[in-house]
Amino acid sequence: MIRVGILTMSDKGSRGERIDESGQIIMEMVKPVGEVLLYEIIPDEKELIKKKLLEYSERVDLILTTGGTGLSPRDVTPEATLEVIEREIPGIAEAMRYEGLKKTPRAMLSRAVAGVRGGCLIINLPGSPKAVRENLEVILPVIAHAIEKIKGDTSECAL
Repeated sequence: MIRVGILTMSDKGSRGERIDESGQIIMEMVKPVGEVLLYEIIPDEKELIKKKLLEYSERVDLILTTGGTGLSPRDVTPEATLEVIEREIPGIAEAMRYEGLKKTPRAMLSRAVAGVRGGCLIINLPGSPKAVRENLEVILPVIAHAIEKIKGDTSECAL
């Protein structure tokens, strides 16, 4: 079972002014592959995001973030993630944007990134509940394999 951490970036959510629908969707969708051990809603503050990513990466195999990937001045999740990861995995974010473009041209505005820190896979998801669901549907089939490889599995990758 994959150990999962979920971080929701939302100023309003962190103040209790908005229900975190996206975080709840992530919890539901990862149940078949993992167990959510950590979950928080935090404000869109770059240093706090970095701190939480570092903390979570020591305790889980997968961190899924939601929110803060757009173009607003407070959307700093990708910048915080890039400062924490050791290796980027551009194909994950590319696949999410590619599939998203089939539904809306606004998908090209996502600045989400994905990468590895130590033995942990970190993936930024959008803040919209609909987009979270659509993006997770694209990437969930490869998550377990990615984590196995990150942890050092040397078996062949052929399907």
